Order: sequence, then structure tokens, then C-alpha cells
Amino acid sequence: MKRNRWLLVAALAVPALLAAGGHGEEASQYLRVAGRETDFVPRIFNFLIFAGLVYYLIAEPVRNFFKGRQEAIASKLEEIERRLQEAKEARRAAEQALAESEKKAEEILKDARKEIEVLTERYREMGAKERESLERIFRERMELEERKMKRETIVALLDENISSDDIPLSAGQVVDILEKKVA
Repeated sequence: MKRNRWLLVAALAVPALLAAGGHGEEASQYLRVAGRETDFVPRIFNFLIFAGLVYYLIAEPVRNFFKGRQEAIASKLEEIERRLQEAKEARRAAEQALAESEKKAEEILKDARKEIEVLTERYREMGAKERESLERIFRERMELEERKMKRETIVALLDENISSDDIPLSAGQVVDILEKKVA
């Protein structure tokens, strides 16, 4: 790490020292020493050295940064795709559950309708039996009341019309008279 720092300092200092030279009289001196009027070629050479050092020092961290960034984006994309797939599966499961619920609801409705029909028929039968029972009881009471009224009528007729002093009648004759009166 220290070596990289010294190389960086050297890469920055060498071009700065070369550029620090003056212009004017020194330009003619440069011509005498270098054999040319400008220092364009050495400057290009220095720039290439500087660019190479910068690349050497910065390339790996930049590459690692972008590689890490690429991996992070890829992992996020995979996570999003996984969640999307889970959401699709959950949606399919929910749709299947909904379809099953609808089928169960239809079955429950069919069963409820059948149950209603069975109960309705059962209560109709019970109502018919109850009505028949009530009608039978009503007829029996009517017959009882009719017999009771016949007895009362016979007793009343006998008390009013026939006395023991009247014409002696036989039992058969009394029954015939009463039957005629009642009928």
C-alpha cells in the first residue's frame, strides 16, 4: 500500500517539476540542451506515464466497485424475480382456493336446497297427519255431541209428552216414537 502511495506521489510530482520550468530564456536553453524548441514529446511521454500510474492505482478499485455494483444489481434483480414468482404462485394458489370455495359453496347450496325440500315434505306430512287427526277428533266430538243432543232431546220429549199415566206403551213402541221424533 505504501508503495502505491509513493508511486502516486512520484507520478504527480515529476510532471509538476517538469512543468515548473520557466519560459523565455529557458526556452532557448531548452533548444540548446534538447535540440528542439518545444517540450511537447516529453510532456506526452510524462502524461502517458501519469495515465499509466493512475490506471495502475485506480483500475482495480474501480473494477471492484463496478463488479460489486453489478453483483448487487444482479442480486436485487434475482430477488425481485423471486418475489414476482412467489407472487404469481400465491395468486395461482389463491385462484385455486377461490375456485374450490366456489365449488364448496355450490355444494352447500345444493345440500341446503335438498334439506329444505326434505324438511318441507316432512312438515307437510306432519301437517297433513295433524289435520287428519284434528278432523277425526272433530268428527268424534260431533258424534258425541249428536248422541248427547239425541239423549237430551229424548229425555225432554219423554218428560213433556209422555207421563207414566198415559197410554201404556211397550218398549218397542217408545223407541219407534223417539226415532221418528229425532229423525
